[in-house]
Amino acid sequence: GTVKEAFLGIVASRYRIGGDEYDLRVRLQDLDRNSISDIRNINIPSPMGHQIPLYQVAEIEFGRGPVEITREDQERKVTVKANTFGRDIGSIVEDIKKRVTNIRLPEGYFVKYGGRYQDMEEAFSGLLWALVVAIMLVYMIMAAQFESLLTPFVIMFTVPLGFIGVVAGLLAFGRTLSVPALMGIMILTGIAVNNGIVMIDYVNRLRKRGMEFGEAIVEGAAVRVRPILVTAVTTILGMLPMALSHTEGAELRAPMAIAVA
Repeated sequence: GTVKEAFLGIVASRYRIGGDEYDLRVRLQDLDRNSISDIRNINIPSPMGHQIPLYQVAEIEFGRGPVEITREDQERKVTVKANTFGRDIGSIVEDIKKRVTNIRLPEGYFVKYGGRYQDMEEAFSGLLWALVVAIMLVYMIMAAQFESLLTPFVIMFTVPLGFIGVVAGLLAFGRTLSVPALMGIMILTGIAVNNGIVMIDYVNRLRKRGMEFGEAIVEGAAVRVRPILVTAVTTILGMLPMALSHTEGAELRAPMAIAVA
């Protein structure tokens, strides 16, 4: 504590100027802390209450060491930070992992990736579970509505076709699969299921009127394709400004708009 106070100082008081508050810090003069001999002669308190020079209890030498020591879960850690620009975090971390694998770490050392990458991984995991739960709930609702366990599968088989469009759209716009894109996929799943319900419900009504299965499908598709296309076109046109935006924060909103459109 004494050596730290001699170099970094100790706050003796504070004063205000307007709305700002400043510390009054007391420490050794530059001339008294410029060499090893100055450090060796710094007096520190002994357990007996006497002042003794530092060189009597410690060896002083130049060396390299951390500016500060931080711990997490009682383990010492060193944090390396960097800002990203022009690339997604996922690909940057993958490049870092390739470089780190070539580094032989001492025994007991390990590398952990945190920050925005860790947040993204946790969000991905949470959204994937949410997507699975949403699909299960949609299935149960449709099974109750159509009073059939097989009919909902006919509708839900249209959802993977939408995923093909999502991948194509992200590649075309140079975007990557991210948390906003996953949110867009969840929205797209709801839209695709809704369109399927409109189609299948009308086909079932035609079947109840006595129409043959094949004729009912052709007639239902011909009648319902127009409202489905109108819904799709209005959704695409509504999402285009967000998908093509280059304003601040567009990198967060655009993937979701591309996935939905």
